[in-house]
Amino acid sequence: MFPVSIGLATALTILIVLVLVFIFLIQKAYIERHHEKIKTKFIIISYIVLLALIAFAIIGILMIWGYDITEYILDIGVDLTLIIESSVQRLVGTLVIMFIGLVILKISKISLRRVGTKPTLNQRRKKTIAKMMLSVIKYVIVIVSILAILIVWGINVAPALAGLGILGLVIGLGAQSFINDLISGFFIIFEHHFNVGDWVQIDGFMGEVTDIGLKTTKVKSFKGEVRIFNNGSIDPVSNFSLNHSLAIVDYSIAYKEDVKKTTDILNEALPKIYEERENLLEIPKILGVNSLADSGVEMRLVAQVKSMTQWGEERAIRQFVKEVLDEHGIEIPFPQLTLHYGKQKNND
Repeated sequence: MFPVSIGLATALTILIVLVLVFIFLIQKAYIERHHEKIKTKFIIISYIVLLALIAFAIIGILMIWGYDITEYILDIGVDLTLIIESSVQRLVGTLVIMFIGLVILKISKISLRRVGTKPTLNQRRKKTIAKMMLSVIKYVIVIVSILAILIVWGINVAPALAGLGILGLVIGLGAQSFINDLISGFFIIFEHHFNVGDWVQIDGFMGEVTDIGLKTTKVKSFKGEVRIFNNGSIDPVSNFSLNHSLAIVDYSIAYKEDVKKTTDILNEALPKIYEERENLLEIPKILGVNSLADSGVEMRLVAQVKSMTQWGEERAIRQFVKEVLDEHGIEIPFPQLTLHYGKQKNND
């Protein structure tokens, strides 16, 4: 017999569930919006409070529908005491296994996060391998810990392992592309095709590699667009970060100007911009006359720069060349057209 009508009990139950859902959505939205500022302790406490609210809600719903909560709690307490008394060793073994697994995982995180922090030649590669190794270690620790706990509780894991083997075979036959992506991910990392932070071009898309997983690779363009590639489909790939880039600057001077004098003036001034620009790896070099254009003499200047910084350095060098030429009164030509008027024949 219910203490309240069925309609009222149903309405109260729906109301309690809706309130819980509303609180959960508010909490989730708040955490996502302020995740950079919120401390970890606050997140833990908020989830503990939410769990307590769910427990009270369940108790409240049971009471609304006329269940004797006290009797249930007493029965659960007696049963739990008997289980604990008969399974002390197993519980201790489970806690020890979980503790060892957490310690190994914590040590692995601390050790691998230090890899690649110092600026070295292989810094990006070390970071990439460290991320992959941490991911693999997590999976291995979880799987081994679960198997060890099952053994402690007297469960025969041999059939489970055999079942996993058969299941893996079935999945492998039906997911060949997935296996191909995993194998390609291993080759990408260990054969040093590219690393996190490298600039690459894949299938016409150029950007910075932000993440390399065993299955997919994420590339972010300079516009902020992120494209995700399956590792098995990355072929071919152009890596612009393996070597230094080359900045190429073309400039023109008027035909009336002295090419040698202009070259000497720029060669004397170019060391200054080399000292100012940290991405320049050498003093820019003037190669000489590149072409004889319609309006002037085109000259070419080149310089080795850090990978993927050539566009910014080219703009800086062009501005510097313009300032030097203006300072010395050297004319930079613009398109000109000379018209010649012919004499009209006299038919008389």
